[in-house]
Amino acid sequence: MIWETIKGTINDNWPVIMIFLVTMISLRFFYWRTHREKMSLYKEFFNILAVIYIFLLFQLLTKVELNRGSGINLIPFTEILRYEFGSRLFYYNVVGNILVFIPFGYFIADYIKSKNIFPALIISGIVSATVEFVQLNIGRAFDIDDIILNVLGGVIGYLLYIAFVAVKNHLPRIFQKDGIYNFICLVIILLIILYILKTLGVIRI
Repeated sequence: MIWETIKGTINDNWPVIMIFLVTMISLRFFYWRTHREKMSLYKEFFNILAVIYIFLLFQLLTKVELNRGSGINLIPFTEILRYEFGSRLFYYNVVGNILVFIPFGYFIADYIKSKNIFPALIISGIVSATVEFVQLNIGRAFDIDDIILNVLGGVIGYLLYIAFVAVKNHLPRIFQKDGIYNFICLVIILLIILYILKTLGVIRI
């Protein structure tokens, strides 16, 4: 159900994503040619992916019906405990609110490159509270539990980044070179292209 919601959000916004991708790739290509800076494919891909994710995250949180009705809940854990553990609504409203903010915490940690958890904690809280405020003013609900779950997701994303950096720093030197990550990135891009072509019916796999 969570994956279907995400796919629906991507499908609803693919024209904007496509225009954005072409624009950003063109700008970055000619910027690189003009300034002759060293370009890293995986870093460029990661940055574009981060911006697309943030765009889709806000589309998801402001346009998709995650909660029914409107109102304000300022009592922590009221809504979380309302859902039966393992139920469809539990995965959709509790697990889903955590999962959607995990990449956010990871991107924050990668951008700031801080060994302190507080930037990810504070930024996740500020952004989530802003989303809840906006939802309240577009006929949705303000729910303190959503903020708690989003911040938890942001913290998990931060911890994943720290774990990734620790693992990367202990790998053999050959696996720390950009060429390896550029190759992996190229494979991912090719898989994405194949998936898009398959979805459009251009090819059959």
